[in-house]
Amino acid sequence: MKLFKLGDMTKGWFVGDFAPTALRTSAAEVAVKPYRAGDREDRHHHRVATELTLIVTGEVRMNGTTYRTGDIVLIEPGESTDFEAVTDTTTVVVKVPCVAGDKYPG
Repeated sequence: MKLFKLGDMTKGWFVGDFAPTALRTSAAEVAVKPYRAGDREDRHHHRVATELTLIVTGEVRMNGTTYRTGDIVLIEPGESTDFEAVTDTTTVVVKVPCVAGDKYPG
């Protein structure tokens, strides 16, 4: 067995075709992402990857819709979203496949 620390990863990303990573693969990317209330991410979309966001704890707003603990949001390629943490929040994000540079504004 090997041990990795989430704190050693970049912005919570620990699986994917990048470094540092606990598992290098182009099949998917996985992150655990903590947010403080009020944190935001600008509207963006992916041209190739499908993204799943699990709200582990907390409450967020994406595209004007509120999601809460236990909600899983599926975002298809080409579909754009913004993100705001309404409360302190932890998410798990999965993107399939892992494609470098597949993040576009708007």
